[in-house]
Amino acid sequence: MDDKRKTWLRELEDVLGYRFTDPALLDNALTHRSFVNENLGLALKDNERLEFLGDAVLELTVSDLLMKKFPDHAEGELSKLRASVVNEQPLAELARGFRIGEFLRLGKGEEASQGRMKPSLLANAFESIVAAMYLDGGFDRTAAFVGRLFAPLIAGGARAARYQDYKTAVQEICQIRFHEIPRYLVLSETGPDHDKRFEAGLLLGERVIAKGSGRNKKEAEQKAAQAALEAFNGAEKTELPPGGAPEA
Repeated sequence: MDDKRKTWLRELEDVLGYRFTDPALLDNALTHRSFVNENLGLALKDNERLEFLGDAVLELTVSDLLMKKFPDHAEGELSKLRASVVNEQPLAELARGFRIGEFLRLGKGEEASQGRMKPSLLANAFESIVAAMYLDGGFDRTAAFVGRLFAPLIAGGARAARYQDYKTAVQEICQIRFHEIPRYLVLSETGPDHDKRFEAGLLLGERVIAKGSGRNKKEAEQKAAQAALEAFNGAEKTELPPGGAPEA
């Protein structure tokens, strides 16, 4: 690895907040097979083996986080939460946040097809970097890095599951008590395009029985469902039915 590449990788280390003892591991994590295939004379290795290892390291570290945060969750609930954060979309978003695409070594074909922007390629590169950290600094340092990034994602995933439970619970109650299926209607939109607020109503027949507001339609509907449950239960704080997700 030449000095120019080392300097370039040092910038990424600064963004990651991790200094590699062996920068060659990071370089390997950023090397796509298309670059290797077009530069056989350099005798480089692509990042696919690191991707394989990184996937396993992420599964372990995130599983550990979930076990500690949700000691009463069943295996199925933990698996769903893990799958909600360890998948292509959130991994690609994390990669974009670290500007990983800028540092990738790509072949001409991948470069021409905007490979630096592809979610699958970015997610794979993120997994490879996690593996490189694990090989370079061990499990504890890698777990600390993963925990810092994934704790907010896990909390968001738990909130989404809880919201879904609100809507499911409302539907079950309405069918049992009123023999009707609730529906949702956007009542208003306010604010500029970059900061809109939506108000949604939960309807039984033509009657609005609860309202909720949020930054998008889905969030507003979820809030309306929560308000309906609170009204049904006659309490300030809703106690979800058996199987509902706990507070994050």
